[in-house]
Amino acid sequence: MSLSQAVRAGAAPEELAAIEPPAEFLAAHLRIEDEKAFEGIAGDRDVRKTLHVGPVPLPELAPDEVLIAVMASSINYNTVWSATFEPMSTFGFLKAYGRQGGWATRHDRPFHVLGSDAAGVIVRVGNGVRRWRIGDHVMVNAACVEDQEASAQADGMLSENQLAWGFETNYGGLAEYTIARASQLIPKPAHLTWEEAAAVPACAGTAYRMLVSDRGARMKQGDVVLIWGASGGLGAYAVQLVKNGGGIAVGVVGSERKAEAARALGCDLVINRAEIGLGGDTGDDPAAVVEQGKRLGRLIRQGVGEDPHIAFDYVGRSTFGVSVFVVRRGGAVVTCGSSTGYQHRFDNRYLWMRLKRIIGSHVANLQEQVDCARLFGQGGIVPALTSLYPLKEVGEATRSVQLNEHIGKVGVLCLADRPGLGVTDPRRRARIGEDRLTLMRAFAPDSVRAR
Repeated sequence: MSLSQAVRAGAAPEELAAIEPPAEFLAAHLRIEDEKAFEGIAGDRDVRKTLHVGPVPLPELAPDEVLIAVMASSINYNTVWSATFEPMSTFGFLKAYGRQGGWATRHDRPFHVLGSDAAGVIVRVGNGVRRWRIGDHVMVNAACVEDQEASAQADGMLSENQLAWGFETNYGGLAEYTIARASQLIPKPAHLTWEEAAAVPACAGTAYRMLVSDRGARMKQGDVVLIWGASGGLGAYAVQLVKNGGGIAVGVVGSERKAEAARALGCDLVINRAEIGLGGDTGDDPAAVVEQGKRLGRLIRQGVGEDPHIAFDYVGRSTFGVSVFVVRRGGAVVTCGSSTGYQHRFDNRYLWMRLKRIIGSHVANLQEQVDCARLFGQGGIVPALTSLYPLKEVGEATRSVQLNEHIGKVGVLCLADRPGLGVTDPRRRARIGEDRLTLMRAFAPDSVRAR
């Protein structure tokens, strides 16, 4: 019996320890020879042209790392950036990391295994790992932190050498096996399936830090929170965190189907940007930004009675100026990414004269991830998983995110041969309710549900 077969069969830890790991494994990866594939192309950079699924060699395990048999993973927007080599080639990240020497040199390879989410079973532990054992069920935090830096003792995300796992490092989660530092591991909520758990850490943890953590916007009960892309992976968790924390969620989406999803998640007010002209790139037109901000502000006041305390913005260029304008005096814009572009322009008068704040946020530290996972265990937050693809179709899964055709989180089955596996606390699952836990699955595209 192979190690993969033993993991699928639920073998005991001692059985897993006795089976030799494979010399190579199946993984979604980029090839360095495709690095210039989109050079000179101003239009569509189709990720399916550069994403490959095939065998790669298994790396040696560092003392502070674990080898995980990945049961499921999910797509994040950084995989789109990687596969389009924008704004820069991720092979540059791997080369820079490799120059640190030592164990880091393993990451500088002519291939790059992608993926910043994973849920699976530990099958090997490095000799420096103390708190984890073979057989443990885990999720992986996308923040790969240098935990021997002094700053990391205050907040792991302040580490100068902090890297986005599976984006700035090799051997990410869109694969049958992955390596991660012990300091990245989160206990898997026992009531979730593998695919549900794999849809949690990167987006839910990021949203938690942005909204709830004392390093983010510090949302309090009654706060009105404007959430751009409220039906996306980050947005779906933001809506739930706002409602779970006693806030008022105002979601902005791009279609009526996405509006339905935002309402199902609990949004108090949903605004379809397409219907009211909140579309296009206004990044270089301050007057257009102000006009859109006034229009949006009126709608929010009509719907919930007051201006937002917080704007939750991961969209970037096309929304950021509006976010700065629309939050109330003394309010905050918290940002973690820029899927529509990194260069933001806004009228600074609305920031400084109205005493607003801009808060930069990135992934989450381990304590924040564990605290966030605890909310799933309580049933206050549920997975945002909608679509589910097999590993061999990772190109199609990533393409749906690239084109913004998806709702919620797009999952990928890796070693799990079918959905629904991995639940070890069925009583808790029954108590929370199957309908609630699978709420977002109804919003998968018909083509995916029919597969």
